[in-house]
Amino acid sequence: MSLPDADWDHPADVETFVVIGGDAAGMSAASKAKREDPDLDVVVFERGDWVSYSACGMPYYVEGEVPELEDLVARQPETFVDEQGIDLRTRHEVRAIDPAAREVTVRDRDADETFAQSYDALLYATGARPTTPPVEGTDLECVFTLRSLDEAHAVREAVEGSREAGYLDSMVRAGPAADFVIERQPATVGIVGAGYVGLEMADALHGQGLDVHVFQRSGHVLSPYDDEVAVAVEEHLRDHGVHLHLGTPVTGLLDDGTGDVGAVATPDGEVAVDMVVVGTGVRPTVELAVEAGAETGGSGALVVDDYNRSTVPGVYAAGDCAEVENLVTGAPDYLPLALTANRHGRAVGTTVAGDPTPGGGVLGTAVTKVVDMEVARTGVTDPEVAREHGFDPVSRTITTRSRASYYPGGAPITVQLMACDTTGTLLGASLAGTDRAGKRIDTVAAALHNGATVDEFERYDLAYAPPFSPTWDPVLTAAKVLNGTID
Repeated sequence: MSLPDADWDHPADVETFVVIGGDAAGMSAASKAKREDPDLDVVVFERGDWVSYSACGMPYYVEGEVPELEDLVARQPETFVDEQGIDLRTRHEVRAIDPAAREVTVRDRDADETFAQSYDALLYATGARPTTPPVEGTDLECVFTLRSLDEAHAVREAVEGSREAGYLDSMVRAGPAADFVIERQPATVGIVGAGYVGLEMADALHGQGLDVHVFQRSGHVLSPYDDEVAVAVEEHLRDHGVHLHLGTPVTGLLDDGTGDVGAVATPDGEVAVDMVVVGTGVRPTVELAVEAGAETGGSGALVVDDYNRSTVPGVYAAGDCAEVENLVTGAPDYLPLALTANRHGRAVGTTVAGDPTPGGGVLGTAVTKVVDMEVARTGVTDPEVAREHGFDPVSRTITTRSRASYYPGGAPITVQLMACDTTGTLLGASLAGTDRAGKRIDTVAAALHNGATVDEFERYDLAYAPPFSPTWDPVLTAAKVLNGTID
């Protein structure tokens, strides 16, 4: 990937490295830069209270599998300050970037003061924020998103009717949740959106004993997945009592007369609910960078090159606010995932410390839990996307056993593989199953990283023993079936 408009060298002799955003990409970059160059002045501005936390773990906190909110925090702010010497300032909001002066304008939210901070190199790592459907009622009380620890705590508080003790009382600003639980214990929840966040929250809230209704505009859950894999997930959800409203756009969230949400409106009628969680995706937070002259791509995220350089000299971008190179298509893509943010942030930190390091391309490899089913994907699995990038897609979906047929504990596993019919190149996969299915996707991801053909993948020497798999692992069985089609 190259950026003809970003013809600038990495800053030489960097003395001050400023990071905007204190989560995965930002803190990975700050920590790596400081380790590589202890004399570097590293300053991190985070507008919120939390840094270096696991957004991916929030549904499991809501569910109760993770007992304390603090368990999701990988490292406390004082660790970065006291042990690494990073100048980390929470509750500090960057208001403007001046690339010509190499300076940012910052507001201290507690002191209500504004000041300027100079930089030699800047990392823009502001992440993304939840989208909300363009309907009335999203501002009602007891309508939640899930993108921060505060929001996760508010949802769990609404469900459990209890407030965490100790420093969380001062840290968490849970909004209307406390008043809500005093007035009414929620029994029914509406989930708007059936992507990763929506289904993880459906799983979490179902696990808390709530009656869960999931509303999805398209005809299947998990739209990036093969239809047959999605159907397996849908059947599993229904078997566990989750109500699916597929092909059902939400037309509004209705007031119950007190300012709380009382129902979800659809073309098919209204469904009474006590609370709503919106999980309709995210959009990159890019406004400050755009105001400073940075360009965005077709996804709306910031355009960067192999080294995460934006189109503004001296300004890098990484994490959920930046595009990445898709290793299958070779084109820029928007794949906001945790490992990508950590990996690219670490690469920027190394680069700023004097060793230019590319972040590397990605495949969009992901795995999630839906009740007790594991669902995973990698690469390109949508035939329309494959055709847009010049491939001649062919795919096959198989359902087989996760272990030897005679060994107890096995369960069905559905695997879809896609390849290019003219070249045999493996393009992607999706799978679902209840018995150790999810991590099998890593084998396919490794094959994609190596540019393997289906014929080559079919011959991978994978481990076998009856407690773990059939002689032919399910992903190899899918490769055999697909390869026969290509032949």
